[in-house]
Amino acid sequence: MTIVIVILISVLAATGIIAYTLHSYKLRRNKALGLPPEPPAPDIPEECCGQHEVCERDSLLAAVSRDIEYYDDEELDQWRGTAGNAYSEEQSAHFRDILYTMRSDEVAGWVRSLQLRGIELPDDVKDEVILIVGERRNHP
Repeated sequence: MTIVIVILISVLAATGIIAYTLHSYKLRRNKALGLPPEPPAPDIPEECCGQHEVCERDSLLAAVSRDIEYYDDEELDQWRGTAGNAYSEEQSAHFRDILYTMRSDEVAGWVRSLQLRGIELPDDVKDEVILIVGERRNHP
């Protein structure tokens, strides 16, 4: 049993020495060729990075971003502080018109912007927003 452990430790140590030697050789070669020691940082794409279960770009939570972005909807500021169940049918239709004139990838950002501005969606429009964002998450 101890021989097996000694062999495993030896193999592990040899692997570490080989990896260190190769790494230092690569660094010396890059320096001799005038190459930068580390590759440049990759550009951050506007598409979803894939590192999260739910893409932050598609998140409805205002905590994801603190930037208020207007979607040609400045007139909605008049309903700041209005409860979701206090809207008239005409007011709900106004929210719905804005919702259906934007691209599906803008909806989550629009909802975050409304939250940051203190504007609650009408209750009947909330269901439609959840359907659109859910569909986008399931079928990007």
